[in-house]
Amino acid sequence: QVHLVESGGGLVQPGGSLRVSCVVSGGTFSAYVMGWFRQAPGKEREFVGAIDWSGDNLYYEESVKGRFTISRQNAANAVYLQMNSLKPEDTAVYYCGARFPGSDYDVVAEYPYWGQGTQVTVSS
Repeated sequence: QVHLVESGGGLVQPGGSLRVSCVVSGGTFSAYVMGWFRQAPGKEREFVGAIDWSGDNLYYEESVKGRFTISRQNAANAVYLQMNSLKPEDTAVYYCGARFPGSDYDVVAEYPYWGQGTQVTVSS
């Protein structure tokens, strides 16, 4: 059983920074591609970014490029999403997902394992 737990969400002012974390238990963490997604109220879950097993290959949604950075620490079974220059439109529940390598890293249905999500609210 693969279990993912996100943490680190909260309330931050526009222009601020926040780091959310995801720790994975069960399975083989170093084998997984890890993705970050977000879901705002009334909207579909959308891709934020993904990182391959080595951390050398990163993929980002256009609106977060240059502001968000994904990293991972295989020894800790953890993946991180560093969010800078946050905007009100970044407000959402942020989810991490785990999958095996392949293609279509931005597709929700390609991730069999999910965490419960952590709320990020950007507001003054």
